[in-house]
Amino acid sequence: MGKKSERAAKERAAAIALEEEAKSAARHSDEEYQCTGLLEQDFPELCARAGLTYIPRVTVRPRAVSLPEEPEAAEGQASATHIQSKYAYFRPRIQTELELDDPKSVREVFMRGWKIEDKMLGIFSKCLPALGNLQALHLWKVGLTDLLLSSLVSIFPSCPNLKTLSLEGNPLPEGSFYKLIPEDSTLAHVSLRNNSIDDAAAWQLGQALSTLTTANRSLVSLTLSFNHIGDVGADHIAQGLRLNRSLLSLSLAHNRIRDEGAARLAEVLGPFALTHTEVVERRRLLLEKESQERSRVRHEVKADRPSSLVSNTTIDKLQPTKQGKNMAKKKEPQKKEERGQVGSPSLGGVPSGPAFTTAKKEDVKQAKKTLTTPEQKIVRGKGAKSGNKEKRNQPLEPEVPELTEIMNPLLEQAEHREGKVFLPGNHVLINLNLTRNQITEQGLRAFLAAVESQQQQWSKPGAGAKGQTGLLRLSLGKNHFPAESETFARIQELMLPRDPLAKQGPKDEEQSVPT
Repeated sequence: MGKKSERAAKERAAAIALEEEAKSAARHSDEEYQCTGLLEQDFPELCARAGLTYIPRVTVRPRAVSLPEEPEAAEGQASATHIQSKYAYFRPRIQTELELDDPKSVREVFMRGWKIEDKMLGIFSKCLPALGNLQALHLWKVGLTDLLLSSLVSIFPSCPNLKTLSLEGNPLPEGSFYKLIPEDSTLAHVSLRNNSIDDAAAWQLGQALSTLTTANRSLVSLTLSFNHIGDVGADHIAQGLRLNRSLLSLSLAHNRIRDEGAARLAEVLGPFALTHTEVVERRRLLLEKESQERSRVRHEVKADRPSSLVSNTTIDKLQPTKQGKNMAKKKEPQKKEERGQVGSPSLGGVPSGPAFTTAKKEDVKQAKKTLTTPEQKIVRGKGAKSGNKEKRNQPLEPEVPELTEIMNPLLEQAEHREGKVFLPGNHVLINLNLTRNQITEQGLRAFLAAVESQQQQWSKPGAGAKGQTGLLRLSLGKNHFPAESETFARIQELMLPRDPLAKQGPKDEEQSVPT
């Protein structure tokens, strides 16, 4: 009995040792596993190594969702199939869209209706960066918290081609959605519908769009519809639009914005006065720009006159001087001969008449041209060097558009009147959607003034040369103003020729939003 008990104890100890080794191998298996870029293979493997009991399936997203039809089945069987299909639709899974038929060409990833926890985000941090073609990530009702959102944001720098993020139906207690669009963000399209975003969260989003010293330069479209943004939140968003020159499309549809918030948004679209702090920052930037320009000119002068070419430069300066003196000596006897021919009595006296006057004027002009060119060269002392300078300056011309693209809005051409400094306004935003808010006739008048102001800017020569074209589409329908409003009709009349979607008819972009 004693030997059997000892043997059993040894076997248990060996089993325990094997379990510990297996657990240790499982703990290190995540680091050793190298993702292949096949999401259907990498995701289940990482989930199994993480010890997850239920692993969501990875499937290719169908083009159109349709339930199977079975006309010959009994009524009870058809209803059961319908329920099973609905249940399967809402089961946790990951859907993908492929760029090509190649499974490695995953372009978009969709997740909806299941809670993503910290362990799952750790798995995503390994398999998502392996998708080299990943361009869009869609998350709907995934139960993210403020802490998990920070973990999600930390994955984005590892996905260089990811430009679109849709996070909808996911309210956050602290409303930290601003973390998605920091100054160094690479996201171009962000949708935050149905997230219960209030005025406090709108203030953080406005700060993320731009402040006095920072601005987001990558975000192109921002959707904030179906939230709880009021006048205060609209004012915060408008403050962010003052110095933001990247956002092209903004949707604030289905919110709680009234006339005061509408007036703040309309104000930033036309000329607006800078605050004292902004004026001080503008002066600092102008002085800094002037200092940089002076240093650049000094650097170019030094580069044009290297010490090793001093002798050649001296020769170039002396050559045009000698040439100018020789030309002047040669032309002096020519002038004397011409004068002798004109006034000599032996040639028939002094001719007269309009023909002589015209010829004399032409001779004088030709003499002036002949003398002016060498004299100018003698005074300036350039000669061949001027041509070299022109050749050196030619490569600098293509850099001008790059400088205008990154120019601080405070350096835009300003207008001084009534003791204030006015900027022309945000003419980069081309689409603004305020459908289904609480705007009345008073708010419409503010937008009409903004549209008319932009019309005046567009009529000026060279307007829009720097990529600032102004509003192309303004959606104000289904607000609290009468259908026969003359102000609304006037706004539509001004915007219709510019609206690129006018021929397609009215379109409510929020009709397809899941509720």
